[in-house]
Amino acid sequence: MQVRKLNMSEPVVTQDVLTYTYAGDGKKRLDIFLHEAADEFSRSRLQALIREGLVLVDGQARKTSFLLMGGEEIRLVNPVPTKPIRVLPEAIPLDIIYEDQSLLVLDKPAGLVVHPAAGNWDGTLVNALLHHCHDLAGIGGELRPGIVHRLDRDTSGILVVAKDDFSHRHLSRQFKQHTIAREYVALVYGRIKQAKGSFASNLGRNPRDRKKMASVMRGGRRAVTHYDVLERLPATTFLRLNLETGRTHQIRVHLSEASHPLVGDRIYGKKGIERQYAGDGRLAFLRNFPRQVLHARLLGFVHPRSGEYLEFTAPVPDDLENLLRRLRQLDPGGN
Repeated sequence: MQVRKLNMSEPVVTQDVLTYTYAGDGKKRLDIFLHEAADEFSRSRLQALIREGLVLVDGQARKTSFLLMGGEEIRLVNPVPTKPIRVLPEAIPLDIIYEDQSLLVLDKPAGLVVHPAAGNWDGTLVNALLHHCHDLAGIGGELRPGIVHRLDRDTSGILVVAKDDFSHRHLSRQFKQHTIAREYVALVYGRIKQAKGSFASNLGRNPRDRKKMASVMRGGRRAVTHYDVLERLPATTFLRLNLETGRTHQIRVHLSEASHPLVGDRIYGKKGIERQYAGDGRLAFLRNFPRQVLHARLLGFVHPRSGEYLEFTAPVPDDLENLLRRLRQLDPGGN
């Protein structure tokens, strides 16, 4: 397939072709469907690819507003640069909780991608960090300077960033050894009866969909998630989760495979479960929530230089708090 050059800082010579099928039973705009299905791309990037004619619906280029009816095959051609593009500083606001010469801790908002990758070459946390920390470039890698760990685009909460190589190595070692304290809160579909429990499995690439993770019988890496029930609400349960390990999409996979997917999870959510618990007209707002209800509330680690244990928390953001309040108003006494 011949692909014309886009407005990027490196020449395009190859491309990835990603294929999706719209299995819905109602009308949906093309750009909205792709935003939900192609989690690694920003909506603006997807719209640009559609305008460039690099998204085909049943073999034909369509507009961003094209309405899918169900059963269509969507092919997305993603141009790949010959080498990583240069990451430029951008004046993106940061909610910094703590900062010293070695590191900074921030509260990442939902919708902010952590580092540049295919589909998101700018507008990321890394672009913002390069603007804020003028000597950060190259620490831990050209595309991920300072990044020790990550949160998914639509997960909010606490992140720590290293400002020098020594701190990067020290913090990375703590994550690898699972000595970091990591606590999340989440809203899931259904009532979890046990007050506390754990999920444990080996996580690897889903053999049927390589863009997703799954519990696998062979290979994979050990993943353990502990939970406590904080509150039972209409059709949902509000949880506190502690990570014993930190694998890609660990919480989302464990909860989905337990038939309690995160509210708003467009990748690991299950339509049948959504219809079961949010089919009631009073709860339709759950199905329309724009992101997964997952927030990294707490992060604790040993400071690389001082050796002091530090612990930081971030309050539940307004969008999630408003969702919880709305559920509580439906059932003030709990159920």
